[in-house]
Amino acid sequence: MTSKRSLIRRATAVAAAATAAVVLAACGGNGDGNGSGSAHDGHGSSASPSGSPSASAPARQGDHNAADAAFAQGMIPHHRQAVEMAGLAAARADSAEVKKLAEEVEKAQDPEIKTLSGWLTSWGEQVPATGEGHGGHTMSGMMTAEEMTQLAASSGKAFDTAFLQLMVKHHEGAVAMARTEQADGTYRPAKDMAAAIITSQSAEIARMNALLGRS
Repeated sequence: MTSKRSLIRRATAVAAAATAAVVLAACGGNGDGNGSGSAHDGHGSSASPSGSPSASAPARQGDHNAADAAFAQGMIPHHRQAVEMAGLAAARADSAEVKKLAEEVEKAQDPEIKTLSGWLTSWGEQVPATGEGHGGHTMSGMMTAEEMTQLAASSGKAFDTAFLQLMVKHHEGAVAMARTEQADGTYRPAKDMAAAIITSQSAEIARMNALLGRS
């Protein structure tokens, strides 16, 4: 009896061990399968997010073109000269309306110079040096050095007339540059600024022509 019981116990133990081995093998197989699947899925998931920025980064870097850079590089010295002209009005103008217009020009264009400079820096483009393009030979409507000297030497009503005449010409040049940006540029903020320049400076041209008795 003892011998038979021992044999039965051994057989039961062997069967239990075999069953356990099968279960463990099955679990191990599922675990490996899931692990492989998880690793594959994880790789796929991580590749997708990392792939998206790399695909979108060039679009962010390239959403400006040569026309946008030319607009910014041309408008900076153009605005600088307008601000310089406007700065003369406080001490030289006779008309309160001319002084007010000059203040508005300076208030509007000085911040735009900073914005345009910031764009060029972010694009890796050169920001025009102070005084660059001042000769009036490169941008539409720019005053020559001689015209600027004559304006600075005038005062009273003579200054008012010269200022208005020169600023009309200057604004017309800026509007032309802005229209080129709208037609050829791709950088949305620059195109929006161009639209604002066309609207505001066209209105100022009408005001100045009225002050000159042209309307």
